[in-house]
Amino acid sequence: MSRTKITPEEALAYHLEPRPGKYDIVASTPMATQRDLSLAYSPGVAVPVQAIADNPETAYDYTVKGNMVAVVSNGTSILGMGNLGALASKPVMEGKAVLFKRFADVNAIDIELDTEDADEIIRAVKLMSPTFGGINLEDIKAPECFIIEQRLKEICDIPVFHDDQHGTAVICAAGLINALELSGKRIQDVRIVLNGAGAAGIACLELIKSMGATPDNCIMCDTKGVVYQGRTEGMNQWKSAHAARTDHRTLEEAMRGADVFLGVSAKGAVTQDMVASMADNPVIFAMANPDPEITPEEAHAVRPDAIVATGRSDYPNQVNNVLGFPYLFRGALDIHARAINDEMKIACAEALARLAREDVPDEVAMAYGRKLSFGRDYIIPTPFDPRLIYVIPPAVARAGMDTGVARRPIIDMKAYEQSLKSRMDPTASILQGVHARARQAQARMIFAEGDDPRVLRAAVAYQRAGLGRALVVGRENDVREKLEAAGLADAVRELEVVNAANTRHLEAYKDFLYKRLQRDGFDRQDIHRLAARDRHVFAALMLQHGHGDGLVTGATRKSAHVLNLINHVFDAKAEDGAVGVTALLHKGKIVLMGDTLVHEWPEPEDLATIAERAAGVARSLGIEPRVAFVSFSNFGYPVSERATKMYRAADVLDRRRVDFEYEGEMTVDVALNPDQMKQYPFTRLSGPANILVVPARHSASISVKLMQEMAGATVIGPILTGVKKPIQLCSTTATVNDIVNMAVMAACKIG
Repeated sequence: MSRTKITPEEALAYHLEPRPGKYDIVASTPMATQRDLSLAYSPGVAVPVQAIADNPETAYDYTVKGNMVAVVSNGTSILGMGNLGALASKPVMEGKAVLFKRFADVNAIDIELDTEDADEIIRAVKLMSPTFGGINLEDIKAPECFIIEQRLKEICDIPVFHDDQHGTAVICAAGLINALELSGKRIQDVRIVLNGAGAAGIACLELIKSMGATPDNCIMCDTKGVVYQGRTEGMNQWKSAHAARTDHRTLEEAMRGADVFLGVSAKGAVTQDMVASMADNPVIFAMANPDPEITPEEAHAVRPDAIVATGRSDYPNQVNNVLGFPYLFRGALDIHARAINDEMKIACAEALARLAREDVPDEVAMAYGRKLSFGRDYIIPTPFDPRLIYVIPPAVARAGMDTGVARRPIIDMKAYEQSLKSRMDPTASILQGVHARARQAQARMIFAEGDDPRVLRAAVAYQRAGLGRALVVGRENDVREKLEAAGLADAVRELEVVNAANTRHLEAYKDFLYKRLQRDGFDRQDIHRLAARDRHVFAALMLQHGHGDGLVTGATRKSAHVLNLINHVFDAKAEDGAVGVTALLHKGKIVLMGDTLVHEWPEPEDLATIAERAAGVARSLGIEPRVAFVSFSNFGYPVSERATKMYRAADVLDRRRVDFEYEGEMTVDVALNPDQMKQYPFTRLSGPANILVVPARHSASISVKLMQEMAGATVIGPILTGVKKPIQLCSTTATVNDIVNMAVMAACKIG
C-alpha cells in the first residue's frame, strides 16, 4: 500500500466541510410534541432524577452515562508535535471521539483543559466524572500523565485510561505473543530491549513484565543510553522502577544477542549493525511514528529471519491503537466497570493474538487486496476486521468480571456477543475495502470535466491518495487557473491534462466513431464536433481505446444527457443490459436501489435483469445480496398492475435459477424491518433486504432523493453496470468526496 499524501488544503477542507468539526450530537428519543417535551424535561424528568438519587446505579439505566467516554487532554504532547496547547489539541480529540463511535459504537465527547497543572486536571476530571462511564486521557506529556492517571484511578470509580501509554502497550503485547510463537520462544526466556522511556515505552515494559517477561531480561534505554541501577542522570521514579542490573551502557551494547527490540523513540535510532547483532529469529517492533527506528526493508536486508512490526499502515504488522482502546472501553462500559486493570488489558492482547491466528474473512482480504494468513507478515489483526467488535469486548468483560471490577456482570455471554454484532457499521468497512482495492488496482482514471473545480479537486485527491493516475480532460491554462484558485497550484505538475488539441489519437478516435455512427445519420463534420469538442464523448473515446482504465463524469450535466453522449461510444442502453444502481448509506446500513438511471418503465424481464445487476454490485462490495421487489402491496394485496409486474419479476428469476435470495412483491417496511417481515413466515428472504428493485425510474429517483434530503443518507451512485468498460456518472450536486468515491468504484470495476 502506498503512503497517502495529504495537503494542508485538503486537511483543512475535511475539517471545515460540510460543517466545522468532526461530529454532531443527535437526540436518540422523540422530541417533536408537547408530550415528548414533558417526558424529556419537566415534569417527566423528575421521575428518573428521583430514581437515581435513591439508587445511583440506575444512572446507567436512565442516562447515557453507561455508553459515554470523555476524551481529555491539555495539549502538552500532541501527536509528536509537542506542547501546542489545549485548543490546538481539539481536532485530535474530536478525531479520537469519532474513532470510539466508528469502531465500537461508544459515544465520546472531547474535553480540552487549559492548564498544565496536574492537580487542576485531576480536580477537573474528578468533578466531571459522574457524567461519564469512562475517561480516556490523551496527549498529556510525561511525567504529568503518570501522576494524573494514577491519582484519578485512586479517586474515581470509573475506568481511567491513558491511551498513549496503554493503547500502544496492549497492541504491542498482542503482536509479541504471536511473534514469539512463530519464533519458537517463550516470553519468560527472551531478552528484551526497549528504546524510548516515555509514557508508551514504560507502559509497554510494565505490561510485558506482568505477562511473564523476566525483569532481569528486560533493558530500557533512553536518549542517554541504558537505564541501569545506580544511574542518576535523567532519571525519575518511573524509569527507576525498570532500571536493570547490567554492565551495558549503550543501545548498541544492549542489542547484542537480544531476542526482542521494542522501539517507541525516533526515526533511525536503530542501525543495521545493531539488528545484525541480535539473536536468531529476532523480533523487531519499530513503532516510532511517522517513521520507524529502522524500516522493514533495512532490517530484512541484514536479517531475513526477523519478524518486523511498525506503526505504519503501509507496512505489514501495524501496531495501531485503534485495535485496542475502542474495544477495551466497550467491554468495560458494558459491565459498568470501576476500572480497566492489567488483567483486562492482557485479556485484550490475548484475544487480539488469537484472532490473528484464525482464518481471515474474505471481506478483510478483499479490503487489503491480498490474502492474509497467520505468519511473519500477519501477527496482528487489521483495524477493519469485522470480528473485532464481538471478539475483544467479551474477553475484556470476562476479565473484568473475574477480577471484581464489574458492577453489573453479563449473564448471557452469547447474547452479549450477538448484541455486539448488531453494533457493527458495515458502511465504513465497505468503503475502506473498495478504496484499498482501488489502491491495489492503480487505475488511470479519466476525469471528463476538467473545467469544474470540484472535479479537479477530486482528481488531485484521487492521485494524492495513492489510488492511481488522474487524467483530466480540459484546457491546461484553465485547469491551472482553477487549481490556483482552489489553493492547489502545485498540483498542476502532478495531473496529466488531455484534450483534443494535444492528443495524437484524435484521428483514430474519429475513425472509430464514424464507423459506429455513420448509419445513424452522422456525417464526418458531426463526428469531428463530437470527438473534438464534446468532453464526454472525447473521454469515452479515450476509455474505449485503452488510453485510460476508467471514466468519471456527470458532475456538470444531467445524467440522462451524459448517458446519451456516452452511448455514441459504448452500448449503455436498457436493451443492452445497462442498469443504474445507487447505494444508500444510513445509520450503519447500506441498501442498493435500482434502476435509478437507465430503465424508465421496466417490464418483468427488465426488473429481473436489474436485480441480477444489483446483486453483482452487492457482491463486488462484499455484500451477500438479498433482493426485494418492492411495491405498495404485499404478496398479492391490494391488486394492481404495478404490483403484479413486481411479482412476475420474481417468477423470471425462478426461471433463470439465480444464486441469490429474492422475494416480492412487498412493501418497503416489510423488506427492511425484520419485525414486519415476521408477519409473512413464508418469505424466502433470510433477513432484511439489502437490494430494493422498484417499479420505475421515477420511483427510484424519488426514493433516493427523499432519503438524501430528509434522512441525511449518504448516496453513492448511480453506479452504472452492464457496460463493457468502467464508467461511473456523478450527480450534478456531487461533492468532491462523492466524485472520489465514484472514481474508486470505477477503479474497482464495480458494475
